Amino acid sequence: MPHVFEYALLRAVPRQDRGEAMNIGVLLYCAPLDYLRCRTHVDEERLRALDPAIDLEVLAESLRHLCQSCDGGTEGGPVKEITPGRRFRWLTAPRSTLVQTSPTHTGLTDDPDADLDRLFARLVLPPE
Repeated sequence: MPHVFEYALLRAVPRQDRGEAMNIGVLLYCAPLDYLRCRTHVDEERLRALDPAIDLEVLAESLRHLCQSCDGGTEGGPVKEITPGRRFRWLTAPRSTLVQTSPTHTGLTDDPDADLDRLFARLVLPPE
């Protein structure tokens, strides 16, 4: 029986004043399966086309922190103590930073890992 899942895209917004963004990751949450995962990929060349001066080290550190918070591991900080659902809500809260999230979307899944892979390939990786 399929389960409802929610997902949001992670977006790099190198210059707030221009409002341009590039998809750099996916967060996927499935409450019935207690599943919350993050997958990221930064295409540096495409991102530098939006902002040649972007600090890629800051971006990498932000993504590392978001993914650790998502996974709830020991390096995730205090957020690891809250439930995956509350973590997902915290991760997808609107913010005006280098990394932002899209509105959340829903779907049905029997295999959240496969759906995370599918969404990642379709919405984040550059077209082939």
